[in-house]
Amino acid sequence: MDESGGSGQPRSDTDRPTKPHAGPTIPDPHETGSPAAAPSPDGATDPVRQPAADDNAAQDPSTSDSTPAPAEVPASGSETGTGDEEHPPAPEADTGEHADLPRPEAPREPHTADDHRTLAHSGAPKNPPPQSPQPRGGLLMGRPFGVPVYVAPSWFLVAALITWVFGGQLDRVLPELGAARYLVSLFFAVAFYASVLVHELAHTVAALRFKLPVRRIQLQFFGGVSEIEKEAETPGREFVLAFVGPLLSLILAGLFYVAMQPVEPGTVPGVLLAGLMVSNLIVAAFNLLPGLPLDGGRMLRAVVWKITGRPMSGTIAAAWVGRALAVCVLIGLPLLTQSGALGSSAEDNVGMDTVMDALLAAILAAIIWTGAGNSLRMARLREHLPDLRARTLTRRAVPVETDTPLSEALRRANDAGARALVVVDAEGTPLSLVREAAIVGVPEHRRPWVAVSGLAQDITDGMRVSAELAGEDLLDTLRATPATEYLVVEETGEIYGVLSAADVERAFVKAMARPS
Repeated sequence: MDESGGSGQPRSDTDRPTKPHAGPTIPDPHETGSPAAAPSPDGATDPVRQPAADDNAAQDPSTSDSTPAPAEVPASGSETGTGDEEHPPAPEADTGEHADLPRPEAPREPHTADDHRTLAHSGAPKNPPPQSPQPRGGLLMGRPFGVPVYVAPSWFLVAALITWVFGGQLDRVLPELGAARYLVSLFFAVAFYASVLVHELAHTVAALRFKLPVRRIQLQFFGGVSEIEKEAETPGREFVLAFVGPLLSLILAGLFYVAMQPVEPGTVPGVLLAGLMVSNLIVAAFNLLPGLPLDGGRMLRAVVWKITGRPMSGTIAAAWVGRALAVCVLIGLPLLTQSGALGSSAEDNVGMDTVMDALLAAILAAIIWTGAGNSLRMARLREHLPDLRARTLTRRAVPVETDTPLSEALRRANDAGARALVVVDAEGTPLSLVREAAIVGVPEHRRPWVAVSGLAQDITDGMRVSAELAGEDLLDTLRATPATEYLVVEETGEIYGVLSAADVERAFVKAMARPS
């Protein structure tokens, strides 16, 4: 099975008073960098990790213009696959005002958001949670088609289990092998997972053909996972993307059947080919079951999507069928084994075998149930992603020149009801963003002697985002350059405001919490 993942500031004239500027603040749900803390309307701070307070905060005047090293930002990596990273509940994103440099020809309408919280009174977050590390996936085996293939540690456990079980079967069929049967069994385990890899590569090639990015392929305890970062644009593509995996497994089963014909039965090659044929048939049949997260569930989703015209309706239907399927596996698999319907007599299926069958059924049912729930959550996320718009999430900001004392910059920001500072040169060109975390670390009595340039982070190309970005485009842009704040600009290049990663985080969590 595969996973489809599981997204105006002021102008630079600092000599004139600023006018209020209409524009919302941007939160980033998928951002996994170190967002700065952003105060919420009730005065609480976000439980988001922020950079440590700058050491230059308490420096003396003679060194106040030195620029500290930027805070270290961990690598990003959100799983937009069905197992994408979940966020705990958080307060609603702040929609503070934005300050714009005065424009005589078109004064802007002031914001009506929570202006009582000002930049100077922002608090440091308490007990920030650890950042999500970049997902690895185990041992890197290669990069076919440019997609990394990982073998999870759990694979070695299942490989040992397959070697032990298949070795016992070989002992009954080919007793003359002796201890060598376990080498043959290990070869079978590797060959079987090579077939699983071909199954997943089919999904990957189809996704790349439809221009859908694939993060990685992972071979794990129960098969493999192709982590596709975006959803297919049409139900037809979704159906094809899901069907190619089981189709390849069926083709492999046919090839192994053809290869068996000239081979003498009861030999090592004959037993291996027969085992690989049967195992690929089982993989294809299991994945064609019509419930998420299996391929058959995605095919069912595509059919309902086509009929109703709503992808969310397809996801809900396929996910609930998947949950029903999980219950059937939990109850039905042990009953089938006990009845002897799977090939052995009922008298043989007692004792430890009964316990193992029940454990296997419980694990499979849990995987299917959890995958169905993840599919519902990811569908809800995609449904609400368009609500995340840079223009509505951006903080009002005021421009200040490099040598402006922090106390004066905060006074201007508070007078304008702004919650961000942009350092500009004499011509008004933005140079850097003053980090909120650095401001918090400066004692109030030192602020008249600390220049804003010593608390700012230089603006790189990746930290300059368009005010028109929304949804997945916004999240992809922020993920490409992890940072705590971003400069938001109009298409003309005019400063619109500052986007805090913490605000994006809050808006993302709020969107996830809303019912579909």
